[in-house]
Amino acid sequence: MTRLAVTEKIIATKVSRGLKWSDIAEKVGLSKEWVTAACLGQMQLNGEQAEVVAGIFGLTPEETRWLMVVPYKGSLPTAVPTDPLIYRFYELVNVYGSTFKELIHEEFGDGIMSAIDFKMDLKREPNPAGDRVSITMSGKFLPYKSY
Repeated sequence: MTRLAVTEKIIATKVSRGLKWSDIAEKVGLSKEWVTAACLGQMQLNGEQAEVVAGIFGLTPEETRWLMVVPYKGSLPTAVPTDPLIYRFYELVNVYGSTFKELIHEEFGDGIMSAIDFKMDLKREPNPAGDRVSITMSGKFLPYKSY
C-alpha cells in the first residue's frame, strides 16, 4: 500500500459515488481547497479528519494511516505540466511570475509569500460573456532576515 494508491482509491470512489469536494470538505469541517489537497495526497490530516475521510471513502485502517503521514509535496508527474489546465498555471507563472515578484517586493520588501501559512478560495464568477474562474490566494509574507 502507498499514499498514491490511497489517493487513487479516493478519486475512484469520488467518481463512482458522484461526490463533490465541497460536500466532503463540509463533513471534515475545513475549506474545499485544503481538503481536496489533502485527499489528493498533498496535506497531512489529523486523526479525527482522517477518520471522517476514511468513512466517506470506505478506507481500511492501513489506508487511513496514510492520510496522517507527512506527504511528499509536489504531485506533477513532469517538470513541465502536460495537463492543459495545470499548464495554464505554469504559463501564468512564466508570464506573470516576475510581475508577482516585483510587486510583492515593492509592497513588502525582500521576502516570499508563504505556501505554508496560506489559504485559497476558488469560486465561479458568473459573467454574460462566459463564466470566470476566480482564485484568491493569501499567504503570510516572510521577510528574509539578516544574520
